[in-house]
Amino acid sequence: MKPQASIMAHAARNLGQIRLNSTVKTTSYDPRKQEIPEHSTLFSMIQPTGMFHLGNYLGAVRAWKDLTDYAPDSTKLIFGTADLHAITIPKPAKDIRKFRSEAIASILASGVNHERAIIYHQSALPEHAELNWILSTLAGTGYLNRMTQWKSKSEGLDNSSLGLFAYPVLQAADILLFKSTHVPVGDDQVQHLELCRTLAESFNKQFGKTFKLPTTLLAPTKKILSLRDPLKKMSKSDKDQNATIYINETSDEIAKKIKKAVTDSTSTHFNYDPENRPGVSNLINIISGIQRKSIQEVESDISDFKDHKTFKDYVCYVINEEINEPRRKFEELVQNSNYLNKIVQEGNEKARAIASVNIKEFKQKVGF
Repeated sequence: MKPQASIMAHAARNLGQIRLNSTVKTTSYDPRKQEIPEHSTLFSMIQPTGMFHLGNYLGAVRAWKDLTDYAPDSTKLIFGTADLHAITIPKPAKDIRKFRSEAIASILASGVNHERAIIYHQSALPEHAELNWILSTLAGTGYLNRMTQWKSKSEGLDNSSLGLFAYPVLQAADILLFKSTHVPVGDDQVQHLELCRTLAESFNKQFGKTFKLPTTLLAPTKKILSLRDPLKKMSKSDKDQNATIYINETSDEIAKKIKKAVTDSTSTHFNYDPENRPGVSNLINIISGIQRKSIQEVESDISDFKDHKTFKDYVCYVINEEINEPRRKFEELVQNSNYLNKIVQEGNEKARAIASVNIKEFKQKVGF
């Protein structure tokens, strides 16, 4: 089947489960076949830094949508904006408010069903900060200092904050506050989930069995990289905004960015080779993630392409087919602040009802 036919079919093919280590599993490429046990609690958050880019969409919120569509009815689904994490690098208050609203609009526009899942703001629950402090007394500074993301985010900063250094402890508190059993994240968060498990084990050992050790569910899409520098992750903070595709951008804007995307001089064939062809490989990975296909299937689909224009035109087509509906919904939702506030208020109340009961138990075990 050639590319144009295959994308229109949108045939999601199951690549199966790949266990990376004892605590990490990937989600299925066929969302209907995710192996989520009954009565699980799935929790995940995303920083509110404005409208989502393609990496946020494929690496996080589309997996949330799949879970609201296909997880067992007994599964508790809790998704939030990590606005406490967002201020580890200071931003103006007006930006935080705007970004939080855009993040909620992006989550809903991506198809996450708010009637099936709790959607809330982290800062609305003081229980996050309470558990964070308790866990911080169990966290070693040496462990935190080895965090890859800490090293990356603090690089070039004259005075990095304690919050930036210790935010993986708050992330652990976020997860454990709801006694989460599964956490869908991107592969760049695996190290933080291992810290979460370590802190849960330390708490259980010191204060008695309290937490189940949460299982990490990796999103099936590999990390989406910068279009202009495919050696680093796609990011909203990239100074060159041609490197990043947002879900609310027009087809013309996307076409211009893909046209400028770094590839290479080889045009006789297009194959996945991250070491020698990082730019081409990044675009193939984007196609793979959107179509829920293996890299090998995508390579077969594009095997007849003999020039960069045909390849990049196809990439544009695939992206636009995927985000047409999220783009339309985002533009509608972001204009309806009353509706967004209503959804968040309901989510805040539901999340607080769970967290307030759990934190009471945790504090009693500590001796408070």
